[in-house]
Amino acid sequence: MPSEDEDAGGSRGEDRGESRDRVRPRALLDALLEALPSGAAVQGPDGGVLAANRRFHRMFDLDGRTGLAPGGAPGGRHVHRTAEIPLPDGRTLRRAIEPLRHEGAYLGALWTYDDITERKRRERDLERDNVALTELARQRNAFTAAASHELRTPLTSIISFCELLTDPAFGALTHEQTSFLEAVRRNADRMQRVISDLLLTTRMRATAGLELEFGPVEVDRMLLDAVLDRMGAAQEAGLFTVLECTAGPVLRGDRHRLQNVLANLLENAAKYTPADGRISVTAAPRGEFWEIEVADTGIGVPEEFREEIFNGFVRAPNARTGGYPGTGLGLAISRAIVQLHGGTITVGGAAGGGASFLIRLPVAGPPDAPPPGPPDAPGTEEAP
Repeated sequence: MPSEDEDAGGSRGEDRGESRDRVRPRALLDALLEALPSGAAVQGPDGGVLAANRRFHRMFDLDGRTGLAPGGAPGGRHVHRTAEIPLPDGRTLRRAIEPLRHEGAYLGALWTYDDITERKRRERDLERDNVALTELARQRNAFTAAASHELRTPLTSIISFCELLTDPAFGALTHEQTSFLEAVRRNADRMQRVISDLLLTTRMRATAGLELEFGPVEVDRMLLDAVLDRMGAAQEAGLFTVLECTAGPVLRGDRHRLQNVLANLLENAAKYTPADGRISVTAAPRGEFWEIEVADTGIGVPEEFREEIFNGFVRAPNARTGGYPGTGLGLAISRAIVQLHGGTITVGGAAGGGASFLIRLPVAGPPDAPPPGPPDAPGTEEAP
């Protein structure tokens, strides 16, 4: 038979085991709460607080007391919910209540609190900045539109008087006078294009884009028209222009807007290419896309600015310091038009120096464009 000492030892061992069993769940609960990154407390089914971690005590300066005072501790069984609670000391807390259940039985709720004061401050600052930026954008657009309209009226008069002065009915002009008038007319036309770009940019910002009129576009005829429109300026600058276009399918797009893009690229090529240079326009279908390249032998675009120049009012350093006129709007407008067609426009270096702009346009147009109709009757004009 076991001795009395053995019986006492066994009894003490059983008491220690039972004590560990009683301590283990509470210790596990405390350890679990301490591992949470938030201030946390567990509420029992009767509404009393069973445990809270140190973050909870520090957050509310409880000094050893336990409570759920911030935001209140409503009675009854809880469902999952969150709330943002402003405190008198200026802090803002995010409270989340998560009900605890096991096999359908309600065991209480886990309350967690996070200090979101700094996040709310940043949100308020960001909101104020957005309001200020929106107002500045509105004022900028209003000023641009007003200034553009005010400039357009006198420019129209200047161009009209240039045309009247060249009329033989008002008397013959000397060669020098004719050259002066041509210079006035040329610069007035350039100013009108700048104003048109400003107004178009303002309209794009105000309406979040452009409204395009999609239809069938014969790429070869569109390119020929664009080159012929700019041929006089290129010849005046002493440049040689080459157009090569492979036959291909009809493109679905807005011909007028696409010609604006081509006109801008050809004008830039003529502007930044010295005399005796070359401008080449090539186009060919590649799979489901048309690829159009406008290349020149001019000053080129530094590699680190080949993406940035497509932002409004941005020009490459060699364009700014070289005495070349411009606003930096043309390429931004061109990219917007190409993107509305579902395409891309990029710039790289041309063979032998200069810049090479590549436009890729889907033959079918963007997914939301209307289906193409029959193309216009072909003309008889051919490339020289």
